[in-house]
Amino acid sequence: MKHTDIKAVFEDKSFLGQTVTVCGWVRTSRDSKNVAFIELNDGTTLKHLQIVIDKSSDIALDEAIKLGTSLKVTGKVVAGRNDIPEINAESIEVLGVCPPEYPLQKKRHTLEFLRTMPHLRGRTNTFNAVFRVRSTAAAALHEYFQGQNFVYVNTPLITGSDCEGAGEMFQVTTVGYDPTVKSEEEYFANDFFGQRAGLSVSGQLEGEMAAMAFGKIYTFGPSFRAEKSNTPRHVAEFWHIEPEVAFAELPDVIELAEGMIKFVVRKVLDNCASEMQFFDQHFEKGLIEKLETLISHEFGTCTYTEAIELLKKSGKDFQYPVEWGCDLQTEHERYISEEVFKKAVFVTDYPKEIKSFYMKQNPDGKTVAAVDLLVPGVGEIIGGSEREADYDKLLAAMNERGMSLDPYADYLDLRKFGSVPHGGFGLGFERLIMYMTGISNIRDVIFFPRTVGSIR
Repeated sequence: MKHTDIKAVFEDKSFLGQTVTVCGWVRTSRDSKNVAFIELNDGTTLKHLQIVIDKSSDIALDEAIKLGTSLKVTGKVVAGRNDIPEINAESIEVLGVCPPEYPLQKKRHTLEFLRTMPHLRGRTNTFNAVFRVRSTAAAALHEYFQGQNFVYVNTPLITGSDCEGAGEMFQVTTVGYDPTVKSEEEYFANDFFGQRAGLSVSGQLEGEMAAMAFGKIYTFGPSFRAEKSNTPRHVAEFWHIEPEVAFAELPDVIELAEGMIKFVVRKVLDNCASEMQFFDQHFEKGLIEKLETLISHEFGTCTYTEAIELLKKSGKDFQYPVEWGCDLQTEHERYISEEVFKKAVFVTDYPKEIKSFYMKQNPDGKTVAAVDLLVPGVGEIIGGSEREADYDKLLAAMNERGMSLDPYADYLDLRKFGSVPHGGFGLGFERLIMYMTGISNIRDVIFFPRTVGSIR
């Protein structure tokens, strides 16, 4: 169906005076004695295009002005009030009628209410803006890494190993319930792969393997966590950006992460100006200023040990007590970034007991070369490290945790055949979108959120 994007009508002045055809859904409508007005949106822009209908024409309006109805409109583009383009309709074709029970009426709905209708909420201004920002940010991530000679790698979604070692994996199986099965070994022997398999919690381990061949790689795809955390920051399926870099140490990982965040935020501010103004007005006052400040300053750095001392001296009554060896909670992370540094800050060198087995062990024997990026208003959005490149040290770390070595045989092999210093990080894409939009619940920045007890 040949038609012009509504975004193009707004942005290309050459359309003025021309006859065009646009398509979209009715967002609002007004009917007066001689003229009717329709606000049409096709999803290409946050702005609605006003359609002006002369009621003396033979254009049928009964169905066309109903909210949610889809239309094909042909008419002349003219300059309306404040020189904003609008269309004087010459013909209107109803493509899909919409009954009176259409749930998205003129009144403003809560985000909680809109979560009950994931199939329709994309038509609202909020989600129109959210997913355009998400699209721009995704394109910017690819542009950033491709511009630095990274190879884009697709790692498997079905895996036999748990990258994080936490066991919070969704099981993948073709075997249904069978009460006659006598043991776990028998159960998995009859399964598709002949062994336990699950949905990947991270593509990092496979990404490291690719980095050992291509030097610099990144993955960008879904990850899955069967963690029963029904909070505004957790979903069971989320999108994950994970670069891995050979011939790199922890400072190189930090530099890459800071450059990536600044590049993506700049692209969104430049390319989604209307959307960002919308979020600044309706969700987080001062959002644009916050992001401009973020990217105009060097990020701070401090060690985990320094962070613990700052928290202890704060005089704050934290919900979670602070002692060396504890895992930093969101309240701790936000205090460090918001009240101490007042900007984004990298925290490094965490106790080895609270970090993953694959992180490089520091000479002190107590900490690992890990790094988390904390940002004001959110807390942690990036977790990374230099990876352990020494076979014996990696093997010892796995044995200390009682891990089964068989699923990691290939990963261990990397340390035998030309091992090099290397590192990387993971960024939960949805948390970045939350930070850039001021949206406080992760369920509202992913189209179909998967959470505990919900798979709609």
